[in-house]
Amino acid sequence: MKKRDIYLVGTPLQEAEDKFFHGLTSHGLDIRMEGEPVPVDVEALFRITSEPVFAQLSSPAYHSCAMDGIATRSYATFGASEANPRSLRLGEDAVFVDTGDPLPKGFDSVIMVEDLIETTEDTVTIIAPSKPWQHVRTVGEDIVATELVLPANHEIRAVDLGALLAAGVTCVMVRRKPKVVIIPTGDELIPPGVTPEAGDIIEFNSRIIGGLVQEWGGEPVFWDIVPDEPGALCESVCKASSLADIIVVNAGSSAGSEDYTADIVKSLGELIVHGVGIKPGKPTILGILNSKPFLGIPGYPVSAALSCELFLLPLLAKMLGRKVPERAKVNALCTRRIVSTPGMDEFVRVKVGNVGGRYVASPLARGAGAIMSLVRADGYIEIPRSSQGILESSEVTVNLLRNIQEIDNAIVAIGSHDLALDLLGSFLAMEYPGVNLSSTHVGSMGGIMAMRRGEAHIAGVHLLDEETGEYNVPYVKRYLDPKDYALVNLVYREQGLIVAPGNPKGIQGISDLIRPDVSFVNRQRGAGTRILLDLELKKLGIEPEMISGYEHEEYTHMGVAASVANNVADAGLGIRSAARALGLGFVPLAWERYDLLMTREFLHSSSMEKLFSIMSSQEFKDKVSSLSGYDVSHSGEVMWEG
Repeated sequence: MKKRDIYLVGTPLQEAEDKFFHGLTSHGLDIRMEGEPVPVDVEALFRITSEPVFAQLSSPAYHSCAMDGIATRSYATFGASEANPRSLRLGEDAVFVDTGDPLPKGFDSVIMVEDLIETTEDTVTIIAPSKPWQHVRTVGEDIVATELVLPANHEIRAVDLGALLAAGVTCVMVRRKPKVVIIPTGDELIPPGVTPEAGDIIEFNSRIIGGLVQEWGGEPVFWDIVPDEPGALCESVCKASSLADIIVVNAGSSAGSEDYTADIVKSLGELIVHGVGIKPGKPTILGILNSKPFLGIPGYPVSAALSCELFLLPLLAKMLGRKVPERAKVNALCTRRIVSTPGMDEFVRVKVGNVGGRYVASPLARGAGAIMSLVRADGYIEIPRSSQGILESSEVTVNLLRNIQEIDNAIVAIGSHDLALDLLGSFLAMEYPGVNLSSTHVGSMGGIMAMRRGEAHIAGVHLLDEETGEYNVPYVKRYLDPKDYALVNLVYREQGLIVAPGNPKGIQGISDLIRPDVSFVNRQRGAGTRILLDLELKKLGIEPEMISGYEHEEYTHMGVAASVANNVADAGLGIRSAARALGLGFVPLAWERYDLLMTREFLHSSSMEKLFSIMSSQEFKDKVSSLSGYDVSHSGEVMWEG
């Protein structure tokens, strides 16, 4: 029977950090990296000096002329004025010089060529005296030999390269980059480039971790995938410890029957912490193995990235003799309620935008395996262990993962998802560098509510009104002050039932969803697609509880299509383009109007002009049409203005 060691003490974050670094110190480990010489060239950029650097030469190394003109003896110019011009004999009292020339011996000043009144073959006339050392760069004016150029623990910048070379320094001692050996583990892992079968997972975490290591000043060393076998993992860890400054094992840190990492650390070294009170990332392992810092990083990518930021980043900083850089922060209004688990410090990734002069933060998917939430995140919110969460519209502090200028230039879209909206964002980024579409998918009703609270610039909506049969306008009138808003069409699109290729269960329409052999995947409450479904069910007299899977929700059309493609459900209501993207079958149901809701003020803004220019372009329309199931004949038209 496979072992299952239930641990998860959940050591508080600060206590875990203190225990880890105190443990390293108590073992007498001098983790600060020794110095190594590197040429003063671009390879020295961003390296950390291991000792002070002193000038070998003065700069300038000679008295240097700072202007084009004449070098002269200042005493020979005394008394010169407009009323009393003075002529200087060339070769005796004056010599023509160019910028950078050595100052001729016996001369002590330079007069700019612009201040010379008249010249002949033998003389030059001036109308103002020169001061001693005027327009002359004296020896050591910038750098004096033996003076300090750079202190220890200084990160070398491009300008520092120039200063070092000017000071005659061609080789500089910098801290050696810590070698971080990254060992991925798991029988389910396969290398990138291999087509996965059921149960296979492409190994990509090591590249995330390695990229962070390189970004933070270390040198990643990538290990081959190690299977879930204690002997193989033990052998790899022992080999790695002989060449690593830090050992990182990715996965195998939890309490599963094939998680051996903690036992191996216990047997070969010291297990300091197993389980940190953070979410995600609770299974983190911290220890010492063969006198080297050891980190067991959880296997889910979001957990892995967070554990690296909390423990690997400060460890590398200490090794390099630098401070952990602080992230820029902004205060923002949280657009949705976030429920959190007391006793855990939780880190929630968010999209951030500047709407009407205030920042808004929209939570992203919180799953530890949601790699795209890392890609889309503009920042993260820390929820302390003493809190049960965050209320909607509460002010929060966001730790930024992107440049604040990018966030200020973002057009914030909160509402229904559509592939055409994704394309609109892609075209926007290509046509207008520095401007981006920050999109969060909460459904059409969620978009309307976001607009009402002033949390978005635009909202994708496709809401069919039961009484009038009209799209979107009745809902705007019902929930907003209509005089302040407008609707611009993005696309008309075809909705229908997404089914398996070839439609093996012969699903022909909504009425087939109540069959006992048919499972369904729905959209979330407030989504226009969910509202369309409910209207169709009402027409047919079908109660929601009669459908197996009615409560199973996805937040995007691609999420619905993926559920059908992976046999999680037999059918789901969605758009034709999502079915086509995954090679699925499609049973048409209706065409609907998908609009962008915005304020009238935004309608006439420069940001909207950019969106109009894209939506009206033939290139954009052709690209959307190629997805199938779209009508772009009204794309970019103002459909209604209050």
